Amino acid sequence: MNFEKTSNPAFSESRLRKLAGDFAGTGQMTVAGAATKTLLLFGLLILTASITWKMAGVGSSALMPCIIGGAIGAVIMAIVACVKPDKAYIFGPLYALCEGLLIGAVSAMYAAAYEGIITSALFLTLAVSGVVFLCYRFGLLRASNTFVKVITFATLGIAAFYLLSFILGFFGINITVFNMGAFGIVIQLIIVGVAALNLVLDFNNIENGAANGVPAQFEWYYAFGLMVTLVWIYMEILRLLAILSRRD
Repeated sequence: MNFEKTSNPAFSESRLRKLAGDFAGTGQMTVAGAATKTLLLFGLLILTASITWKMAGVGSSALMPCIIGGAIGAVIMAIVACVKPDKAYIFGPLYALCEGLLIGAVSAMYAAAYEGIITSALFLTLAVSGVVFLCYRFGLLRASNTFVKVITFATLGIAAFYLLSFILGFFGINITVFNMGAFGIVIQLIIVGVAALNLVLDFNNIENGAANGVPAQFEWYYAFGLMVTLVWIYMEILRLLAILSRRD
């Protein structure tokens, strides 16, 4: 079996060989299978998101438990899914349900503050994701070693920025992009770009997984990873549109 290099740290060459042995005879994953699992996860996300969206009519106070519970649940399920990728068929759907609670509530709050922002955010998310996919498919974007390193470090830097903002917020220090003026818009555009380019890593991981004969059970893990990136893109675009709306 030919084990190609993958940009997914959860599937190093040594681990791919081990998985191929542990799940021998259970079938191999396919790109179509991973795509199907991704759609199923989004179906679950939309289900719970629609519930919290309807709760918006009760008042913002009704949304806070969904935001807090959804965020905590999503983080826990995501961590477990990353640590136990062979159990992603359990924790991937649970993550989608928790993320739906969060996304639906946050979207409802943005919709109340900025008219038409959700439709625009959804359209732009689809457009950006589609462009990245086409660029990847036609070879304009490739997950080379340098590309993987740059995007990985950029993603870690963004995570560190958000963590720092969260911690400083407890001390009354606000460093969010909302109060940085034009500089904040530039930063947010960069964040959206990094989030979108993470799709290249996801597409590459799925193709390599199928080429390397990864067991079909792991289609859930790859689908989970792709969904995380798409949700991230949507949230960052939503934030960007909110910042632009404030300047009108």
